[in-house]
Amino acid sequence: MMVDDKPFAEHFLSYVSYYRLAGYWWPLQSDKVNHTFKPGSHFQTVVDLYNFDRELRLIVFNMIERIEIGIRTQLIYNLSTTCTPWWFENANLFRNRNNWQRHLDDIKKEIQRSKEVFILEHNHKYNIDHRCPPAWKSLEVISLGLLSKLFENLRNNLPEKKQIVKNLQAGNHTFLSSWLRSISVVRNICAHHSRLWNRNLPMPPKLLTRANLPWIADPKQVDIHSFYAALTCMHYLLQTISPGNHFKQRLTDLLQNYPNIDIKAMGFPTDWKKEALWQ
Repeated sequence: MMVDDKPFAEHFLSYVSYYRLAGYWWPLQSDKVNHTFKPGSHFQTVVDLYNFDRELRLIVFNMIERIEIGIRTQLIYNLSTTCTPWWFENANLFRNRNNWQRHLDDIKKEIQRSKEVFILEHNHKYNIDHRCPPAWKSLEVISLGLLSKLFENLRNNLPEKKQIVKNLQAGNHTFLSSWLRSISVVRNICAHHSRLWNRNLPMPPKLLTRANLPWIADPKQVDIHSFYAALTCMHYLLQTISPGNHFKQRLTDLLQNYPNIDIKAMGFPTDWKKEALWQ
């Protein structure tokens, strides 16, 4: 690998570890056993990939923030108004009692750990109440991963579960559940500053075959383990949760700023901009 500016490379490697960068230069190697690079490989290419990925994570994390808040609010509103504010403590609302108990235990742990003022004040004011704080307080301190598990484990015939899916125009609960699992994985990658570019993702989303909102023409052509698959689901949800958002433009601008980035490594089809979802 050619290092055109050695002082810069030494400084960069002093603050970004060799191992962290290895995932970005892996595709540049012709022999991955002996670590021989393809002709024309430059250290600056690795730096560009790293910086692109860092900026991509910032955009994606912002998208996920809005989705997480939206899903949390939908769960709180739809179930608290028709059931009780403590619906998450009612085992009869859930498909799998063992999972329900495990998730409830996790909620209680997060409440005990929380230093949020509204949790501390609730515990002080209602210290003789054996229940958790109501959903609009309790669910504010749990992760997107736990929120997705709560939603998935709700009984499929619950009108409230169906209403949430309808509000988000997400087909049915199987699609939305798979999307939330996949988005949770992407969120954790972003939160730990890990690599999104050129990465296969576990927990692939189930892609809609028909959609009420702008979508992609042929979901069967998309690699469901790619980042692009998860991104399409996120952008679809944002059409409802955050209409008029600017994420599409921010993504387009980022790709224009890094024209040499191989977007196929993220699962992007060649004509992705022509899809109705991205128009």
